[in-house]
Amino acid sequence: MGYRNLREAIRDLEASNQLIRISQSIDPNIEAGAIQRRVYQVGGPALLFSNLKGCAFPAVGNLFGTLERTRYLFRDTLKHVEALVQLKLEPKSMIKNPSALFSAPSAAFHLLPKKQKTGPILHSQTSLSKLPQIKSWPDDGGAFITLPQVYSESTLKPGIHSSNLGMYRVQISGNDYAPDLEAGLHYQIHRGIGIHHREALELNKPFRVNIFVGGPPSMTVAAVMPLPEGMPELAFAGLLAGHRIPMVQPFGLLPMPAEADFVICGTIDPQHQKPEGPFGDHLGYYSLAHDFPLVKVERIYHRPDAIWPFTTVGRPPQEDTSFGAFIHELTGELIPEVLPGIKGVHAVDAAGVHPLLLAVGSERYTPYNDLTEPQEILTQANAILGQGQLSLAKYLLIVAENDNPQLDIHDIPAFFQHLLERIDWRRDLHFQTRTTIDTLDYSGHGLNQGSKVVMAAVGAKRRELPHKLPENLKLPRGYKSPQLAMPGILLLEGPQCKEYRPGQDRDLERLAKKYRADDPINQFPLILIVDDSEFCSKQLNNWLWVCFTRSNPAADIYGIEAVVSAKHWGCEGSLIIDARRKPQHAPPLIDIPEIEKRVDQLGAKGGPLHGII
Repeated sequence: MGYRNLREAIRDLEASNQLIRISQSIDPNIEAGAIQRRVYQVGGPALLFSNLKGCAFPAVGNLFGTLERTRYLFRDTLKHVEALVQLKLEPKSMIKNPSALFSAPSAAFHLLPKKQKTGPILHSQTSLSKLPQIKSWPDDGGAFITLPQVYSESTLKPGIHSSNLGMYRVQISGNDYAPDLEAGLHYQIHRGIGIHHREALELNKPFRVNIFVGGPPSMTVAAVMPLPEGMPELAFAGLLAGHRIPMVQPFGLLPMPAEADFVICGTIDPQHQKPEGPFGDHLGYYSLAHDFPLVKVERIYHRPDAIWPFTTVGRPPQEDTSFGAFIHELTGELIPEVLPGIKGVHAVDAAGVHPLLLAVGSERYTPYNDLTEPQEILTQANAILGQGQLSLAKYLLIVAENDNPQLDIHDIPAFFQHLLERIDWRRDLHFQTRTTIDTLDYSGHGLNQGSKVVMAAVGAKRRELPHKLPENLKLPRGYKSPQLAMPGILLLEGPQCKEYRPGQDRDLERLAKKYRADDPINQFPLILIVDDSEFCSKQLNNWLWVCFTRSNPAADIYGIEAVVSAKHWGCEGSLIIDARRKPQHAPPLIDIPEIEKRVDQLGAKGGPLHGII
């Protein structure tokens, strides 16, 4: 039941026509990543590269490239995961469905890793420079491991029970790293390894890490699961794999999966850092070079038939979208238990996941009052922003189920319409002006530093949203090309932002002061100022990406007839979001035309991707 290693999964996918082999010589520098992205975009198969230039190891990409394929990989074990989730949600359900009781105990047994003396991973050793040097984007600082499973343990309480397994990117070449001896480890705030790093810092001693690559596919998923503190990711990996994960532990090292493809063993000096990056990241921009922890590499093990799994990221959606969708299927039912009153939360992938959350809450505690303004959903919004990775959100838009029980949180246009028809900008904006945001988001005032806003709307419709542009729309100098993003949302091209003045941009202030609250432009409750309104109007994903990755709420929100009352900011007329590129923003990711032409050739008649791309 379940796959014991990566090769078993690859054989199965190939036998079921869900994987193709590419035997042509492929350059790991940009080309392999470009192929993977193109195939992902068309919902294509997994790709086994058997001939990477300069490397003896084969590589597999797009393994989790569709939600259907991800489900297929774990088809034998999903019922066990669901059974244990249901036990957590409602033990009484087991009485109604006694057959579930027979599968849950055996599934729980798989939570315990199994120690053994040896395994395939200990067969051979290699060096960093002999690993596939896959570089995804032209300005990346070097080659990266893009599907790593970074394992660490508590220095104070060593052992699997206090371990962390996370997917933190690893740079294995370039920059100022000593070749074959050092690798960069980039992890963001609110990550489990940070606790182990803090312990080591207080003890002033290095701590060990193992970087697993490959192995059972369940290990990869476990490394990105948002599990509660105290539940080891290794335990979840066994549950999802349908068997106990066999572990080996050479003397003096941390444990490692016996069936892993590669394991990099090393230590981190908690006080020593080097610049890591740039790296083309999942927001669609480069994350720039910053000081991050350094792994001093001691040994690299690999199995005799090792395969190197990789992915590439960029402007969403990409392969990591399938991870998010799969995780939501596994854990979505737990949200109301973790966050009472919340009916659903949607981290919008097209907006970069963390920048934008949509939520449906409920107003339960004042049934004797008419529902005219947000009450309990504000409490629920604070609970969302205090929950793990959800705390990295910049924009949280929340509505009450009471107003439309049929509202689909994943129908983004319907959600925005519902909110914009009801929201009162004088009352329903709630800011956190200096707080943490995603490490990869450069819209804030510093690394990890930015702001948040909650937009909360309840009650009856306040307005009808316009479906077309007004004929007599007059714009101030420097503003042009009005376009409709969707009913109620107006796009305007603004002057280029050459000097960034947070919250005090002269052009934006001039725009806001031009109009009174009774001006026709206020038919649009939301106005987005962008660099290219035609691009943003072409599709929903375009304006979602531009608006929420290029704005910092407290600094980039303006309003027509804005008012501050008792330290609460609001506006009588339209809300304006400045979503232009700012001087401090990271550059966007751009494909290389010559590489794309080479990918096209693989899709020509007789090529391995013919009929796919």
